[in-house]
Amino acid sequence: MKSPIFTGSGVAIVTPFKSGDVDFDAFGRIIDWQIESGIDAVIVCGTTGESVTMSNEERLRTIAYCVERVAGRVPVIAGSGTNDTAHAVALSKDAQRAGADALLLVTPYYNKATQNGLVQHYLRILDAVERPCILYNVPSRTGVSIAPETCARLSGHPNIHGIKEASGNLGVVQDILRLCPEDFYVWSGNDDQTVPIYALGGQGVISVVANVYPTEMRRMTELCKANDFAAAGKLQVQLKKLCDAMFCEVNPGPVKAAMNLLGLDAGEYRLPMCEPSPEHMAYIRDALKEYGLLK
Repeated sequence: MKSPIFTGSGVAIVTPFKSGDVDFDAFGRIIDWQIESGIDAVIVCGTTGESVTMSNEERLRTIAYCVERVAGRVPVIAGSGTNDTAHAVALSKDAQRAGADALLLVTPYYNKATQNGLVQHYLRILDAVERPCILYNVPSRTGVSIAPETCARLSGHPNIHGIKEASGNLGVVQDILRLCPEDFYVWSGNDDQTVPIYALGGQGVISVVANVYPTEMRRMTELCKANDFAAAGKLQVQLKKLCDAMFCEVNPGPVKAAMNLLGLDAGEYRLPMCEPSPEHMAYIRDALKEYGLLK
């Protein structure tokens, strides 16, 4: 039986840029702070890490640096999916060579593949690597959703360990858990659905909010692990405004802005990502103050 790659709260970590390059000094400080704050896994070069604007060489260097800096303290999961299957295979092999403990594979975006196409796409990647892999379903960004039946078709592959579910549809989560074997694990891809998905049988969250509030995101998942869903649910509700603020514009716009306000040095954006509007910056600032994060 496969084991979950991690349980609890994993941070979908930002990539700090400076003068057009990855700022590895700032990145190292962010990684260390996250681990010191108790995070359970680091997810590098995902959506929040602006990986689609990075070259292959930059991705490889960033993943390798993250693996070296983490130094085995928590699992490192590398985003290596893209919308061209051959390219995704190459990126996944690179991430494996760089030492990633597992791979996160987003659905091919823009192409709008059929479910049969998704199965073939994923099988090609899974057959090419020797690392545990997590599917990533985020139809609001990719234009295509992985059906629960497709998860079931893929679940028997030895390299498939589960899915990051960011469809926002708890019915889909239930169908995945109903149709797939017990060792096909589900992680929430939406911070504001962490507790509901945990209560259904999920393993935790791959979190954007953890970039600014890692201790509370981990506390919420620890309460879930202890089956104290009353307290976990209360904390989920308390964190709702912060979750909303981190998604008031497309991720990672708000979270990098929030980190920079907090002095966490998330660096520059890469176009077409940019700083949030003045109205949204005011909302982000207000939320950080409400939670006592910004004085």
